[in-house]
Amino acid sequence: MKEIVKSILRSWRNKDGNVNTTKEVKEWIEKLNKETFVDIKECKISDSTFWFYDDYNGEILNRKRSFFSIKGMRNFVDDKFVCEQPMIIQPEIGYLGIICKEIQGELNFLMQAKIEPGNVNCVQISPTIQATKSNFTRAHGGKLPTYFEYFENSGKYQVIYDQIQSEQSARFYKKRNRNMIMVITDEIPVFANYKWMTLGQIKELMKIDNLVNMDTRTVLSGIPLVTSRYTPEELSEIKEYFLDKALYYSAFESEMAEDLSKIYQYINNYKMFHEVKVKPVPLNELVDWQVDDDGVTCKKDANFRVRFYDIAISGREVQEWTQPLFQAMGQATFGLFTCVEHGIRKFLVHAKPEIGSFDKIELSPSIQQEPIEAGKKPNIVEQIFHRALEQKKGVLLDVMLSEEGGRFYHEQNRNLIVEVEKEELRELPTGYFWVNYSTLNYLIQVNNCLNIQLRNLLSLLEV
Repeated sequence: MKEIVKSILRSWRNKDGNVNTTKEVKEWIEKLNKETFVDIKECKISDSTFWFYDDYNGEILNRKRSFFSIKGMRNFVDDKFVCEQPMIIQPEIGYLGIICKEIQGELNFLMQAKIEPGNVNCVQISPTIQATKSNFTRAHGGKLPTYFEYFENSGKYQVIYDQIQSEQSARFYKKRNRNMIMVITDEIPVFANYKWMTLGQIKELMKIDNLVNMDTRTVLSGIPLVTSRYTPEELSEIKEYFLDKALYYSAFESEMAEDLSKIYQYINNYKMFHEVKVKPVPLNELVDWQVDDDGVTCKKDANFRVRFYDIAISGREVQEWTQPLFQAMGQATFGLFTCVEHGIRKFLVHAKPEIGSFDKIELSPSIQQEPIEAGKKPNIVEQIFHRALEQKKGVLLDVMLSEEGGRFYHEQNRNLIVEVEKEELRELPTGYFWVNYSTLNYLIQVNNCLNIQLRNLLSLLEV
């Protein structure tokens, strides 16, 4: 594993590539966007022969009762009403996986150019495999996903990351996917719509709005750096790969015991002492939501609505279909504060409960704000964040990135990493913690600890 970590760091530093240049990758995506036939039109529920609204049970589902459904959910904490909304119910666990291989002395990642119906810009860079259980069991009659056999037989290969992680808990109810990274030595064919890229190339492409998809980001966030013990000589070699020495010290020469103790105590107290109930409710019984032939719409301001789409995309397992998508009604903001204390980079995280969380609560970024934050008074963290944006102070990264295009229509959110002085946030609100990168990298190796917004932001870091 030690040698793999060194290979990963070398690949991380290589922004030009050694199999395909970054320029070639960009031109490839542009060409596919021009050549791939895509026709996505909003339609009525009654236009679909496969999906329908069951008004007796108050849910949207398909004729096979497969794939996913949409139901109402009502959330109570300690017997107090919190919220109610439609949610995606998809209990099956899918694959999000990336194959790696050392080519000419450089670790490369096999990435896919994939179109999802809800993508803002059609083609995005996706993992090697991005498949629901319905995909690989062929429940909808499509072809078996390309390269599926490697993940089905993963015991034959060197798997360096394998965790079942959460999806967006404000839209999905307890949805999780299996995130995997494996290293192979086999000679494998590179099919159409796939290319080898170094990690550094992928990180560079992440700086371009809506080019690298959410599934790639969540998988790469799990790259394990802290699961091995290193000699002083090995650490000296690893340190040379880092331009950001504060991040190196945060990953490889910092203690995580105190961080973990504080975080686990807070999260376990919440799970133990707060009675969280999420009850299914027929869509037609949601007080503030209306169901009709157009979809599901909130009677007040809301972050999303449900609409139906007639979809035709060439090159997919299934090329024509209809389905519901959650249509974004604005842009959310996800922000991660970082500081350097005594030469060690730290990150500010927030233990946040959400209606769809698999186990009540997970660590989120410093800032996780939906477009509609009605009546909410900003806390000190949010105040300092917005002040930094207004003054354009300390912003290390600011990029628009898409959410999952298979379930969400044109949902793109602003992702920021902002450096501050720790003294500005000396007194933290309850549930906020300054932690080392080693702590976060360790917790990603455990499922249901870091939410997808935080994992996505961590994937944007550079050495």
